[in-house]
Order: sequence, then C-alpha cells, then structure tokens
Amino acid sequence: MDPASSLQDVKPVPFWLDDPARPEAGSALVGDVHCDLLVVGGGYSGLWTALIAKERDPSLDVVLIEGQRIGWAASGRNGGFCAASLTHGLGNGQQRWPGELARLEKLGAQNLQAIEDSIKRYSIDCDWERTGEIDVATEPYQLDDLHEFAEMAAQFGGDCTVLDAEAVRAELNSPTYLGGLWDKDGVGMVNPAKLAWGLTQACLDLGVRVFEHTEATALAEAGAGLAVRTPYGRIFAGRVALGTNVFPSLVRRVRAYTVPVYDYALMTEPLSTEQLASIGWRNRQGVGDSANQFHYYRLSADNRILWGGYDAIYHYGGRVRAEYDHRPQTYQTLATHFFRTFPQLEGLRFTHAWGGAIDTCTRFSAFFDTAYRGKVALAAGYTGLGVGATRFGAEVMLDLLAGERTERTALEMVRRKPLPFPPEPVRWAGIELTKRSLDQADRNAGRRNLWLKTMDRLGLGFDS
Repeated sequence: MDPASSLQDVKPVPFWLDDPARPEAGSALVGDVHCDLLVVGGGYSGLWTALIAKERDPSLDVVLIEGQRIGWAASGRNGGFCAASLTHGLGNGQQRWPGELARLEKLGAQNLQAIEDSIKRYSIDCDWERTGEIDVATEPYQLDDLHEFAEMAAQFGGDCTVLDAEAVRAELNSPTYLGGLWDKDGVGMVNPAKLAWGLTQACLDLGVRVFEHTEATALAEAGAGLAVRTPYGRIFAGRVALGTNVFPSLVRRVRAYTVPVYDYALMTEPLSTEQLASIGWRNRQGVGDSANQFHYYRLSADNRILWGGYDAIYHYGGRVRAEYDHRPQTYQTLATHFFRTFPQLEGLRFTHAWGGAIDTCTRFSAFFDTAYRGKVALAAGYTGLGVGATRFGAEVMLDLLAGERTERTALEMVRRKPLPFPPEPVRWAGIELTKRSLDQADRNAGRRNLWLKTMDRLGLGFDS
C-alpha cells in the first residue's frame, strides 16, 4: 500500500480542537479595565498563572487575555505528553545544571503531582492517564544509552525499567523495536485541548476575568503600574505575567532567545478490536524513539494513534505564520514511518493532520526574566515539553512578581538565561547545519560530527 493513500481523506485541522464540545468563544475586551494582575496568553502558561494566582490570594483581581481562542496554539496542538521533567530530560539537565539536578527532579515530580491534583480538585475532564512513557531503541547503538539513562534515573529516585526486545514488544508490538526504557511514573497522557478548556473554567469559577480575541499590542508603564494596549481598549495592571511563549514578546530584548520551530502530527481513525490486539499496548504508555529526529506517539481515549515528530522545521526569519501549520511532505514522511513501525496496521486511515510552532531556546528548557523594575515577569523556551513545565513556570513568574526568594527563584536555571540565537542569516544557516548533522548522526550509529561536538561544548543546540 502506498502510505500516501492513508492521507486521502485527512482533515487539515488539529484533532484535539476539532471537538463539538469545544466551548463557545468568550467576548473580546472593549474599553478600559483595571486589575491587580494581567496575564497575557491563553495557553497553559497563562492559564496556570491565573489559576495559581487566585489560589494564592483569592482577593486578587486577575484578568487574562488571549489574542485568538483559548488553547488554539501549542496548548491545543501538542501530543498530550505531560512530563515531570523541567529540564527536557535528565541528560540535558545533567549537562547544564549538575549541581541542582536533584532539586530540579524533586520539583518536577512535585509539579506533575500538583497537575494531577488540580485535575481532580477542579473535576477537569481531560482523559488524564498516568501511564508513563517508553523510550524505544530502534538501532543497536541506542541500547547502551537506555541502560545508562536507567542508572542515572535511579540516582534521582526515578522508576525506570529497561526492557529487552521481547519485553518491549510485549508492551507494544513493532518489528522495529530492539529494546526500551519504561518510565512508569514520570509522564501522564492528557487530551491537551480539554485540559486548557478545563483550566479556563476553573479560572472563571475562581473569579478570573477572561477575554478572547484580545491581542496585547503594546506594554508601557503607567504611574505606579503598567498599561497594556489592546485593539479596543487598555488594561491597567499593577503586575503583568507574559505567557506568550513562541509569539514575539512585549519585552523586545528577550525575542532573540527563542525561535519558532514547526512540528507536525497525524491522528488515525479509531483502531478496531482486532487492530488493537495486533499491536498490544494494553498499558497505554506514551512512546518516543531514541533517534535525534524522533517520533512520539500515544493512544487517545477512543483508541486512535497520534503519530508526530521527526521533522522540525525552521523558516528563515523566524516568523509565526498560519501557512506554516501544514506541510504535506512531512505528513507523507510521517505516514511512511508509521506503517514501517506498524506494518500490521496496513489499511488504517489518518483522519487529521496538523502542525504548530514550538518555542525553542538554545538550552531546550524554559527560561525566565523580569522587566519594568520587577512589575513584569515572563517564561518561555519550553521546547516541546511545556504541557507539564508551564505550571512550574507559572509558579516562578508569580514568585518573581511577588519579589520573593523561594526554592524556585534561587535556582541557577531561573536566575540565568540561555545564550540567544544569532541574527539572520547566521541563525538559519546554523540551524540548518545542525539539523543536517543530527540526521547524519542518526544514519551513522549516533556518531556526532565536529559541528555537533562544538555545539555541545558551547551549550547550544537544536531539538524538538
């Protein structure tokens, strides 16, 4: 079967947002309003910030604005992997913050549990499953890395099990699998759009004023506070938290720290009982392979397979544009790789195909900053692991706005920013060379060339 035929009837919209139960759009802000805290951005970063601010101080007057619809960008387009890691994995954390990695792992585990607790407390219907994740090896050289990672995870209290080929295929049956590593507790699966909608309702129930189709266009000081301009009015706030992530920040000097990298995904039709039996997957873990250009995949609540990753596309100039949300050549590549992984599912069709921008920074994990003498805080750069880490970022932003020294704000990860990306055309050339070098490493038993080794030494890189 030609894999492209599986895309014949695909809808070019994010599966999670294509839901008849999607809430109606909220009103836009018209006129001038005043508040104690303004949160800019209606994705996870902003929603968690508004919710936790009200939990900390119910009397606080909080306004949240979103330029389009709640959860329409990365928060409604991702794979729904909610990880405990705040550092984009143990390896990245060990390379960058070895002295505080134990603390970061502890805070990450607490953060994941807090997400689960909030889902229960606010009765958020978002298909939450604490199934963990399996990293699978599909090339022999990747097997040693699995054992090394398991040993490292054990040092920090992680519950990871190394699986040989037979054991991993008993969990999920693919002829491509040579081994795997099952992190049993550090990742949950979630319907990402339903999580965003549920967090919005929790915010509303606590008294947060939420406005959609209200873009923040300018930020300036106004007396002792701040003023944010929107298309139909202004918001005067004592403090402002920016959760705009991949979109150009209202604090211009931080724009060089992130670039938008486009990631793509497919969703299959629901598997039949026989199709599901042919692959197993009784424990419903999330899965990722161990290559540099990796795939991630998981089951939905109605037993569809989300299949994403591999291509990570940067467009010259670093702009976020709607026309970049779809890339047919990547969809065809993903379909080809899907049936190579699961040949027993030949004939299965894809129903949805979509893409979206990830806010990537040079250290692959969030960074933080303040502006306007501490009256503005921001967090960005989550690099694809924001489903869980944005809640931690919300706590950090609120700590910074309160001027408090906490366990979070004392972290080197919070106090220091990554290296910025160089201007164009050096930025584009460097990213393209890195991508080609990563592809070469995948084809050459993982051996990294001189360019990648240099990037490693400089603390730079490129990842999805």
